[in-house]
Amino acid sequence: MYYQLLAHLVGDYVLQSEWMAVNKSKRSFPALVHVLFYTIPFCLLTTDAKQLFLIAGTHFLIDRFSLAKHVCALRNHLCPIKGWPTVNGTERPAWLDFWLTVIVDNTIHLVINAIILAPMN
Repeated sequence: MYYQLLAHLVGDYVLQSEWMAVNKSKRSFPALVHVLFYTIPFCLLTTDAKQLFLIAGTHFLIDRFSLAKHVCALRNHLCPIKGWPTVNGTERPAWLDFWLTVIVDNTIHLVINAIILAPMN
């Protein structure tokens, strides 16, 4: 499990360039390049082509279509966070929305990767 976390951190942060980060949700090519680099550390954890394809494919979909933002929007609709000080006409500080989205994004990736890499008994 620790190695999965490390593979995710290296692939999603260390191996991701600014170009990838800025453009992966706008165009498919930067997202695909990011996913190829993201998958490299997972090749040290498994040689199973199906697992690597699922890790790469789900990562592409999550990042290309900014699914974490949609999950946060749905969560905010179902369970709004109230009581935060007003900043720029919104109920929440901008930094809070950013970090909650980053945390949700990482959580989605880590949960999916753990399921994919779980030993089948």
